[in-house]
Amino acid sequence: MGDRRNDSLRVDFDREIKLEFHGSTVTSDAGLLAYRELDDALGLTTTAATGLHDSRTGRNTQHDLQALLRQSIYSRLAGYEDVNDAERLCVDPAMRAVVGGRAKEATAASTSEMARFETQTLSTKENLKHLIDLPGAWIDRAHRHRKLTKLILDMDSSVSPTYGRQQGSAYNGYFECTCYHPLFLFNQFGDLERAMLRRGNHASAKYWRRVLVPVIERYRDQDIPKFFRGDSAFAFPKLFAVLEGNGFRYAIRLKSNPVLDRKILPWLTRPVGRPSGKPKCVYHSFRYRAGSWDRDRRVVVQIAWHAGELFPRIGFVVTNLKWRSRRVVQFYNKRGTAEQWIKEGKNAVNWTKLSCRRFRNNAARLQLFALAYNLANFVRQLALPKPIRHWSLTTLREKLVKIGAKVVSHSKYVIFQLAEVAVPRKLFAAILTRIGRLRLACDTG
Repeated sequence: MGDRRNDSLRVDFDREIKLEFHGSTVTSDAGLLAYRELDDALGLTTTAATGLHDSRTGRNTQHDLQALLRQSIYSRLAGYEDVNDAERLCVDPAMRAVVGGRAKEATAASTSEMARFETQTLSTKENLKHLIDLPGAWIDRAHRHRKLTKLILDMDSSVSPTYGRQQGSAYNGYFECTCYHPLFLFNQFGDLERAMLRRGNHASAKYWRRVLVPVIERYRDQDIPKFFRGDSAFAFPKLFAVLEGNGFRYAIRLKSNPVLDRKILPWLTRPVGRPSGKPKCVYHSFRYRAGSWDRDRRVVVQIAWHAGELFPRIGFVVTNLKWRSRRVVQFYNKRGTAEQWIKEGKNAVNWTKLSCRRFRNNAARLQLFALAYNLANFVRQLALPKPIRHWSLTTLREKLVKIGAKVVSHSKYVIFQLAEVAVPRKLFAAILTRIGRLRLACDTG
């Protein structure tokens, strides 16, 4: 004879513990409501779907494109990168609330509907183009609430491992794996200005024009200092010409070669005296013209002597900046923050999880990850109180998004009873207050 449904369950390791199942409506992602509030204040997903073409031909469409796009973005914010998760998320009260529309009264989109949306609707040529442009449009809205006194662009490539016979996957000798090789462009706030999925065996700078030039065009009318940083993969004359022609100052790493090595020979004398634990660095600059360049350019060199090492570590940077050599190197070294943002994208929104068979479908999924990343970064940049402004996107997901809540429905209200653990009521209220100020600025602007 089975147990009654309301009887408590017991565990043997501690008989004082009882387990009861009361059928309460709960969610583990109540913090998504704060992200949805900022989304609404900035008007992001409200207008994002207007440029999408609905390729569905059936008459029994349950959700419009705006709702489907929201579900795709917020699922990734909460760490659910696979459409199979929609089977549970479609009934999750927090997901239904942020998606809105029919989802609020019934359920959000099912697994099959989400799969068709991401692999059929979004992967068309016109919709994919719209998705690629969306991060820039969102960033322009975020810039209205920032003091944009300068623009710094950092370009870098990364790796997205592939498994099985996925279109476009290839072995990359640098990363030593079969992968895709996406290209990213960030601004100084950590926003992802533009991203592009590329085949795994493409060079690091392949298709740089498609990523960089549209961003340059967006900022053309901004009368502010503009800068660009990149590693040695981007040190070639065509990119120099585009940057110089558009008024950009740049600092790009240059690979060593015999000509450069001969130029710095007079500066390679080891410093006199007992070496200290801190590296001793010297900086110089000179004019240099590679065989493929149309003219000579300034090259800055850093020569760093480390304790216990026989030879110095040498780094070259080609630049059109007129700063002192040491300042140029320090400015270039901050390019490492772009690598940190790429790492955050991998850890916080899992944008390397591109599991579709077709390359075009994976390209669309990467853009959805980019939108989720930017919304998370907007929350960090614009809505967080000072005590937690240093939180990484991964920390925000684990502490803010993953707030457990019991949901109680009444005739007029839906009440989310949030747990006060990592984010207490006072802190959550401060986030909503800051978002409220942004909303007020949008309404009066």
